[in-house]
Amino acid sequence: MSDEPRLTHLDERGRATMVDVGGKAETERVAIAEGFVKMAPETLALIQSGSAAKGDVIATARIAGIMAAKRTADLIPLCHPLMLTKVSVTIEAADTLPGLRVEAMARLTGRTGVEMEALTAVSVACLTIYDMAKAVDKAMEITGIRLLSKTGGKSGDWTFPGNDGAP
Repeated sequence: MSDEPRLTHLDERGRATMVDVGGKAETERVAIAEGFVKMAPETLALIQSGSAAKGDVIATARIAGIMAAKRTADLIPLCHPLMLTKVSVTIEAADTLPGLRVEAMARLTGRTGVEMEALTAVSVACLTIYDMAKAVDKAMEITGIRLLSKTGGKSGDWTFPGNDGAP
């Protein structure tokens, strides 16, 4: 058997397959992801004021991100359905963009990681921000979606190299 890295979702013939996690130990696993929505300063001010036509953009995006994390296995074909114990989504102004920074954390005790759940939460929260504010700013840009860190499991802990919090 080769020690070279390989794609875990491919079988020996190169066909897509779901990874068998049945023999893996249950450990606490946590993943944190982030993403950014760049926008015009006026759009950011409108969102921060809470007076967007569709309502509270930040609260709605937070809920959408949490809901999305819980549905990741329905969206990503080879993901395992997971019993998440915690999902949180924080959305803060990033005045230097200008725009919003979205961070999601997903946690469970289980046999497989929660990276996809954290990334899905960030992605859908960013898309929700775009959807709710597109009437005033179609030029918004979703950027910098990435995994910041993950803990637990056979492969151990990992942190994005040189993480500086910028897209």
